[in-house]
Amino acid sequence: MTTPKSNLVLDRDTHTIRITRDFTASSAQIFDAWTRPEHVTSWWDPDGAPLAVCDIDLTVGGVFNFVTRAHPEHPFVGTYREIAPPNRLVFETMGAMGRVLLQELSGLTHMTVEIQCGSAEQLAQFLQWGIHEGTAQTLDNLVAYAQRWR
Repeated sequence: MTTPKSNLVLDRDTHTIRITRDFTASSAQIFDAWTRPEHVTSWWDPDGAPLAVCDIDLTVGGVFNFVTRAHPEHPFVGTYREIAPPNRLVFETMGAMGRVLLQELSGLTHMTVEIQCGSAEQLAQFLQWGIHEGTAQTLDNLVAYAQRWR
């Protein structure tokens, strides 16, 4: 299933949610936006509020912990599996693998975010929870945040 308006693709064969965005910022700037607390806290919450907690241990095996003000009982916690600035960030969270892939093309940075679930059942649960919608909103927040750098 592809939803052009939101740049969302559901790949049911690989149990993957894939969302893309384009930026006028460099891949290094977008990578920093994903990995530096002073940036992440400004755009991560889908509601647009600054995070209450934003801890990042940017090492392979290091942990991140993001806590929103509206839902402190549901922290977003994960472990970094691969860190390859400025093009690739891989992490594990909620039993799924997350990937941020950045590629500079024709003066733009193309970002692909993948959430690969371990099974069709897990993908169905993530969709029921609205993870694809929340992630899409969060990435819209990142686009707006990056535009302020201009």
